[in-house]
Amino acid sequence: EKAGIAVADVLFGDYNPSGKLPITFYKNTSQIPDYENYSMKGRTYRYLKDAPLFPFGYGLSYTTFEVGTAKADRTEINVGESMNLTIPIVNTGKCNGSEVIQVYMHKIGDSEGPIKTLRAFKRVDVEMGKRVDISIRLAANTFECFDANTNTMRIVPGDYELMYGTSSDVKDLKMIKVTLH
Repeated sequence: EKAGIAVADVLFGDYNPSGKLPITFYKNTSQIPDYENYSMKGRTYRYLKDAPLFPFGYGLSYTTFEVGTAKADRTEINVGESMNLTIPIVNTGKCNGSEVIQVYMHKIGDSEGPIKTLRAFKRVDVEMGKRVDISIRLAANTFECFDANTNTMRIVPGDYELMYGTSSDVKDLKMIKVTLH
C-alpha cells in the first residue's frame, strides 16, 4: 500500500536508487548467437565482445561516482593465498548515494575461457563530495578456472587480470595484473 509513496520518493529525488542489472541487455539480435549451438560464448557478459545496450551490473543513480586506481596488498601470490584490493570511490555528484563495486577476473592467455567472470562485489555508501576507500578481500578461489588438461575447475598458476568498476562494460572497468605462482 506504500508503493506509490516509494515511487514518488524515487521520482522526486528523495531516495537515490542504486540497484544493478542481473543480466545483459543486447543492442540487437545480431549480438546473440544461433540457439542451435548451446555454447555460452557470446550469450552472457562473460563472453560478449561487443558493447551491449545495458551491461551486466549496470545501474542508475541521481549522483555520480569516480572509481580511483586500486592498490593491491601484493601482485604476486602463491596458489591458496588470498589478497586484498583497496579501491578509492569518490561521490562526484550532488547527493548522497550507494555504489556497488564489482571485481572481475580473466586468466591471461586463456582463449577458450570467459573474457571476464564476476568474482567479488561490495556495496558502499558515499556522502556527496566525499571519498571512501573500500577493501575487498579476494579469496584463493578467486583464481579458480577451468583446466582443460584435467577437465576440472581448479586454481591454475599464471598471469591474471583483475578488472574492477561499476559494471561489466569495458568502459566502466579499470585493471590490475596479478601473477599466481
